[in-house]
Amino acid sequence: MKKTFVLSHPKLSYQRLIEAAKNEVKQYIKTERNKALPEGADFWGFNCKFGQAADKARSVHEGDINASISSAQSQHWKSFYLEVIPTPKTRAKRSED
Repeated sequence: MKKTFVLSHPKLSYQRLIEAAKNEVKQYIKTERNKALPEGADFWGFNCKFGQAADKARSVHEGDINASISSAQSQHWKSFYLEVIPTPKTRAKRSED
């Protein structure tokens, strides 16, 4: 998912647009996690970027997406860019120290 969320609409409130964006991201991640994993992968990881524009986006952890959107809300951004790319990953084994 590579998307610019516009936070202005003639009929919808700003708060409603923020909640809709959070919900869309949550549903996208849920859908991607339910897809079949390729051979040798243990789980779906996500490479995420967030910013006011695509060229200003910085990497964020998937657990910090909602906090980043809330931060954009508190700063009254007119739009924000979010990139969420699913990648198959394997778990690292713990050392036996």
